[in-house]
Amino acid sequence: MNTETIWPNGARLALSIVVNVEEGAEMSVADGDKRAEAVDEMGMMVKPGIRNFSNESNYAYGIKAGAPRIMDMLARRNLQATFTAAAQSLERAPDIAQRIADDGHEICAHGYRWQVQHNMDEDTERAFIRRAAESIQITTGTRPVGWLSRYLFTANTRRLLIEEGFRYHMDDYSDDKPFWDRDTKIGEPILILPYAIDTNDMKMWNAPAYSPNDWVDYLNDTLDVLYKEGAKEPRMMSLGLHLRIAGRPGRAAALESFIERVNNTDGIWVATRAQIMEHWTRTFPPQD
Repeated sequence: MNTETIWPNGARLALSIVVNVEEGAEMSVADGDKRAEAVDEMGMMVKPGIRNFSNESNYAYGIKAGAPRIMDMLARRNLQATFTAAAQSLERAPDIAQRIADDGHEICAHGYRWQVQHNMDEDTERAFIRRAAESIQITTGTRPVGWLSRYLFTANTRRLLIEEGFRYHMDDYSDDKPFWDRDTKIGEPILILPYAIDTNDMKMWNAPAYSPNDWVDYLNDTLDVLYKEGAKEPRMMSLGLHLRIAGRPGRAAALESFIERVNNTDGIWVATRAQIMEHWTRTFPPQD
């Protein structure tokens, strides 16, 4: 395979920077949920009905300080990212929604709230997907064409996304390049743009001993392997970020060192997922 024809300008690797915006849409007793959000850098679990004020402030940090730090970093290099946003987060942070649009980033739906959907029946899940898309269109001016669940989804999810006009789905970890899936019930295709957990900054919340330097070393090793393989086969790398995690100063410094390396390496196409989707669709359209 001649990889010079795979990505634009003969690039050997497509790098997808994914910035998750979940803050303000997490579980919260203040919002009427039975329990507080369980994903917490401190690893503190509280009983149902008790507010976790400390963790609420962790999430608030992402909006107040993390978002401008990460967005400024991207703007200095004129890089566009895909912002996977829970719709409620953008409703509550309209300045971030506006800047995503103003800076030319892509917006991808990450649910209406940041919640799992694997236990939803078909009608509930359809309403959840539709509400997220409609809300994001209002806050950013653009209807999303991609979807990322909060990890878990249903056997109906992909079909519902197709029926609601979505063009790609991120909930897959099975490859280092895009591929087509076709729903057997309606026979329509959707492009799968695999995501990656191992290169995600969430590792630094899940494993406190995992330092920013460890993370960047892993990112560099991943880049090296995929870049080398990209000489023979199409390769795509995902870099997953969170405002409240990579937006912290010490982690932001590590992130900046990796982005600087990417900027100084020829043959890397930094693209939004929508751009990757459009290019792959033209190059490798779905087969009947």
